[in-house]
Amino acid sequence: MNFDKRSSALGLALLFLSSFASAEPASATTASVAPPPFQIERSTVHTIDSTKLERSYDLYVKLPPGYEKPENAQRTYPVLYLTDGPYTFQVASGVTRVPFNHGTFEDFILVGLSYARGDDPVVSRERDLTPLVDRRNKPTPTGGAPAFLDFIRDEAIPLIEKTYRADPRRRSLAGQSYGGLFGIWVMFNEPELFQNYILTSASLWYNRKAMFDAEAAYAKTHADLKANLYMAIGSTEYPGGCGDAPSQCPDGSNMVAQQAQMLERLASRKYKSLKLHGKVVEGAFHTTTFPVGLLWALQDVFLLRK
Repeated sequence: MNFDKRSSALGLALLFLSSFASAEPASATTASVAPPPFQIERSTVHTIDSTKLERSYDLYVKLPPGYEKPENAQRTYPVLYLTDGPYTFQVASGVTRVPFNHGTFEDFILVGLSYARGDDPVVSRERDLTPLVDRRNKPTPTGGAPAFLDFIRDEAIPLIEKTYRADPRRRSLAGQSYGGLFGIWVMFNEPELFQNYILTSASLWYNRKAMFDAEAAYAKTHADLKANLYMAIGSTEYPGGCGDAPSQCPDGSNMVAQQAQMLERLASRKYKSLKLHGKVVEGAFHTTTFPVGLLWALQDVFLLRK
């Protein structure tokens, strides 16, 4: 299986999850009226008709418990932005519910960034989350990350910070696979837009490992990197189809080694303001790493009971 097929397979999985989440419930056999669909509590959907991208996107927003209480009327909240929102927003909502309710986590706002309305999710994510054009990835367009970052910075974030009591000093970005690729590219290009970067199964193999060139270019012109970076990878992630024999993989297909190499490179720069965290999730696959990696990072960033 080559890289493009693997990323497409993930995209299809996300499409399935998205379709399942929005499907109409089946009618009950014993009742004349179908039961209501499940709702995520304290959640809202905002639609943005982007002037920059000339496409429409949904923002899925979930507020933490107590947001509407009078005693919190002057309180501002950190915000976690998640790419691949139809999948990641549901995961983040689920894994934070009990920690929020029991006061284990500090309260924060969740924002899921959808795929473009009317687009095939695979096409949308491969265009919007890839920072450089890879002409081998035909026929799906690539290289739309700069425009998508403009959309997030200039349209999505202002909507959230105008509508909700969001703290602009405490933004986090989470992404899986191409979302992880997008996140590390953002960190090298506009690092202070977000405080924390939570990146799982990052596709560092993309376009002949172009993010390693981006890292080197950043290091040549910067003496510091102000970011808190979390990277998690599943121990089985060799998308070249090599199974347990990574030494036989074609160059660039060992994602575990790539994550380690990126973290080692960043550590070697000795940036004063950069904090690095790396994790290999034993037994996890490309399709199962995100929930574990996300919760691991959230426990470090937002844990109150330390």
